[in-house]
Amino acid sequence: MIQWPRAVYLHVPFCLHHCGYCDFTLVARRDHLIPQWFDCLQRELEQHRRESGARLPVDSIFIGGGTPTHLSVLQLQQLAELIAGHFELQPGGEYSMEANPDGLEAEKLRVLYEAGVNRLSLGVQSFDDDVLQLLERTHRADAAAEVVCEAASILPAVSLDLMFGVPGQSEASWQRTLERAVSLPVVHVSTYGLTWEQGTPFFRRQRSGELQRVEEELERSQYLQAIQQLTGAGFEHYEVSNFARPGWQCRHNLVYWRAEEYLAFGPGAARYVGGVRSTSCRSVVKWLRSWSEGRACVEEEERCEPEQRAREAIMLGLRLRRGFDVAEFESRFGVTLQQLAGAALAQGLRRGQLELADGQLRLTETGLLLADSVTAEFL
Repeated sequence: MIQWPRAVYLHVPFCLHHCGYCDFTLVARRDHLIPQWFDCLQRELEQHRRESGARLPVDSIFIGGGTPTHLSVLQLQQLAELIAGHFELQPGGEYSMEANPDGLEAEKLRVLYEAGVNRLSLGVQSFDDDVLQLLERTHRADAAAEVVCEAASILPAVSLDLMFGVPGQSEASWQRTLERAVSLPVVHVSTYGLTWEQGTPFFRRQRSGELQRVEEELERSQYLQAIQQLTGAGFEHYEVSNFARPGWQCRHNLVYWRAEEYLAFGPGAARYVGGVRSTSCRSVVKWLRSWSEGRACVEEEERCEPEQRAREAIMLGLRLRRGFDVAEFESRFGVTLQQLAGAALAQGLRRGQLELADGQLRLTETGLLLADSVTAEFL
């Protein structure tokens, strides 16, 4: 019998504009597809309901995109009703929704509040208008700050996504963005370096010489700026890219970092259930066509063997600043850390990138700056 996960992700693939750096599953200015998407999402949820046999109790719901708040007020109400018909958020549960500042009026915020949404993740990216223009964002800094304040007056928690390593973004510009962020009523901040994903317009512009990547030293300096500024303002640096006021860590994302299982619905959504990881079709049109015909649309699927699951748990657990409890890990996976990854462990300790203290294995300050390469050694 399947032990159903208690975390759910739903993907809303609609946006006003497809930013040049973004490689997420989405379509821009194709709102005529929204009714069909609703119909297909309902079919997917109903199929899961037949498999589970019940309205499932869950501890976290995360609605991402795309831009979920690109939906109209009535469509947001429809989405909330659809979700409530299939999942029962438990008392104290976390209900998150991603949003962009543009088009996020008070009426939409009130609809979210009434639906039970208690955490809004705002894709602000920068409080510098020049940086926003380069990133092709459709909002401006002052307007974004106003939306943050309005959202915080209606919803219990507001989180910001901020981006560094952007061409032309100076340390002074990044510092001003950080200072403005901590001056606002937010409980969580995520900071990400700009990535140059193959297939995106930004990648092509970089290859042609139109855009220049930021030097690694500047990007590293901006990351350290973020740590200093945010921790100095009382935010806990709890994951490589994430900072939270005490008690406001993103519980849904902790499910991922603890290598736990999760449900997911919508185009491009990745789920992990019963040891099987699968990803829906990333083409929105293909996903719509398939579900309109009553067929699931799965692009990738793999059964994760016990050793693979254990290695991934190490990699993900090390992203948390407190690391992970070694004894708990060994009990959960039935293998010692030394048996599974002794060479990678010894190398990380020898290089000063890892430390083992009080039964916890974690990245050192040195290892933090090389997190991707250090953790990849365990795969």
